[in-house]
Amino acid sequence: MTNVLANIFGKSPVVPLEKHIEVAFRCAKKLRPFMTAAVKGDWDRAIAYRDQIEDLEHKADDLKKEIRLNLPKSLFMPVPRQDLLELLLVQDMIANRTKDVSGLVLGRRLRVPAAISKQFLQFVDRNIDAAKQARKSVRELDELFATGFRGAEVHLVEELIEELDRIETDTDGKQAELRAALFEIEDTLKPVDAVFMYKIIELTGEIADMAERVGRRLELLLSH
Repeated sequence: MTNVLANIFGKSPVVPLEKHIEVAFRCAKKLRPFMTAAVKGDWDRAIAYRDQIEDLEHKADDLKKEIRLNLPKSLFMPVPRQDLLELLLVQDMIANRTKDVSGLVLGRRLRVPAAISKQFLQFVDRNIDAAKQARKSVRELDELFATGFRGAEVHLVEELIEELDRIETDTDGKQAELRAALFEIEDTLKPVDAVFMYKIIELTGEIADMAERVGRRLELLLSH
């Protein structure tokens, strides 16, 4: 058991969370080539990327389970164990939402309307930016842990979280613009396709929402 714990946690109990956010981000990043293929109607390529998304989501889920089962209940840490587990949960939702979006698109073979495809892909990119910034912020956990969540490292993480907030706000604006653009062409689409397109936009936007929640959980850790 000692060896198992050592392999999972290494020198710090927050290292596994850093590993987990890396997998969650890699999963979200795959959404761009998946959507590019879907926009072109290249469903063979889309299926290949969907398989990669599923594999990464499963890997993130397995890591989440390992961390939950093995994170010691009694650690001399500057932050509560429960706060780390709640951070883990919102990290995992980044991968979950990516899987949800790709599954819905592939399941219906839904083509993003050409009139909004460029705008939609820019929206996808900005959500991935949010996941990337969440990863960058969580990567500082090990340094925060080493310094007892004090000093210059705290200010660095606060700046990273502020940038994450700005990115998430930008995605909100892009989402509103995208919905408005979809509304303008809604009459040219099958009603059921329009409904699912709105849903895809909503679910994609939740990737940035989950990334922003990572920032909120990090802020809570900093407050202890």
